[in-house]
Amino acid sequence: MTVTSEGQLGAGALIDHYRIVRRLGEGGFSEAYEAIDERTQARVVLKLPSLAIIGDPQTFERFRREMAIARRLDHPNVQRSLDVGENRSRPYLVLEYVEGETLRQSLRGRLPLSVDEAVGYGTQLAGALAHAHAHGIAHRDLKPENVLVTTDGQLKLFDFGIALMAGARRVTWRYLNDRLGTPDYMAPEQIEGKRGDQRTDVYALGVMLYEFLAGQVPFVGDNALAVMSQTVHDAPVPLHERNRAVPPPLEAVVHKAIRKAPEERYQSAEKMLHDLEHLDDIDLAQFVMGPERAGSMPSDRHILLVGGLIGAGFTLFIVLAVVITMLLEHR
Repeated sequence: MTVTSEGQLGAGALIDHYRIVRRLGEGGFSEAYEAIDERTQARVVLKLPSLAIIGDPQTFERFRREMAIARRLDHPNVQRSLDVGENRSRPYLVLEYVEGETLRQSLRGRLPLSVDEAVGYGTQLAGALAHAHAHGIAHRDLKPENVLVTTDGQLKLFDFGIALMAGARRVTWRYLNDRLGTPDYMAPEQIEGKRGDQRTDVYALGVMLYEFLAGQVPFVGDNALAVMSQTVHDAPVPLHERNRAVPPPLEAVVHKAIRKAPEERYQSAEKMLHDLEHLDDIDLAQFVMGPERAGSMPSDRHILLVGGLIGAGFTLFIVLAVVITMLLEHR
């Protein structure tokens, strides 16, 4: 087997009946490779745990959980698992090979998107999340970097490395590094150190739709702390102020998805999907006068929280939030 000095597999290396073609990249605790299944000559993706985590029971359990999650899901907008339960020489995931690029790469130079394209993307992702949620799985790390775009424009959600699975025991992740990602798509409850759930995914999807239509995420700052502070405390600029082509029903859907309090958002991706598919039937009065407050306004308890954190206490809160998030986001 060909292995580099960094422990990476080189082209031509053979793992069982899979021959490595090239390294695709790495995540927080795994590496992905394009490979050929020598039995069928099909192109696949192998996702292997990094050598550093195999000896750590807690972190390795996280990888084992991702394997179990991949086997549960079967949806056209989720990267498909090709595992068939065969015996292997080492643990790894076998996933479908997707010809294309990440959504982040696809979006470069194209923002803002047209309303139709944004809604099309949002509908595909909401469908993928609704499928995952129906199987007791919350992704918790939805962002353009974790979505693939095929050559014909189909989206494929991938990387369930920090997903929650209903009924599974809690798993902590003790490694702190710069692979924890951008805070742009993190929900306020994640920043505050909570585990998150399917409503966390709804928030991230709302942020992505806002970005598709406005050309930028709702909150932009000079550093991660600034973005996290705004996410917890500030109201986003109304979408129509950034793009007047956005119809009011679509703006209402996006702002409902990114409300501060989880209980005020869509309670499931399925409900958000329904509204994206029936924008012409939306009664805007329900978004303003119903039990959930207007999407661009923070709730009363967040207004009080802002006042209580002015001054030195505010800085301490944010620093603690960063540390807690890095420790607990991946459990």
